[in-house]
Amino acid sequence: MLAVGLIGMVGSADAAPLRKKAPARRAAAKVVPARPALPAAVQPPGIMVPKPVTLVKPTPAEQQAHAVWTLRAALNVAALQCQYSPFLRTVDNYNNMLGKHAAELTAAQNVMVNHFKRTQKAGLAAFDRYNTRSYNSFSTLDAQYSFCWTAGQAGQALRVANVGTMARVAEIALPAVRAALAHQPSPVGLAVPPLAQLPQFGPQDPVQANN
Repeated sequence: MLAVGLIGMVGSADAAPLRKKAPARRAAAKVVPARPALPAAVQPPGIMVPKPVTLVKPTPAEQQAHAVWTLRAALNVAALQCQYSPFLRTVDNYNNMLGKHAAELTAAQNVMVNHFKRTQKAGLAAFDRYNTRSYNSFSTLDAQYSFCWTAGQAGQALRVANVGTMARVAEIALPAVRAALAHQPSPVGLAVPPLAQLPQFGPQDPVQANN
């Protein structure tokens, strides 16, 4: 019935006389002024702060071992990057830590290896990546002076700490070392002096070789 109705409507429309429609007037096109380009976002001045390494659902024992192993990584980086100051004794601090707290370091390493075996399929490979990320999390250029000073203090604390208390030292020292990585250096220290103007040699001022 719907198709029949449509056919009837078309037939009646054909029979009706055609009426001429007035040409439709087109509205004048509106000219939209172009919006000025927004200025590019300006990065505020600052320094590059490395991010700490975190674990996925660690147990309390794994979190404690993570702190010990992370402090070891911090002192290792300090021993490599802070040799400009013999006063900090970062190399001596690192070597002293390896000998004095060897048992604690071995225990922490075993716990961390088991953590990655528990949480990831390739446990040993994941532990290697964890070590690399731990070292990189203390690599800094902008805050090197403050990092080296704080890492030197942490190494000295391990020197005087009793055997078996490295986890406690790490719990206290690591937040300070992390804060040192975000230290904003003085703008005066970052100022680069102007380069000395070299004499301009040209055809009128030939360079004379020394006889």
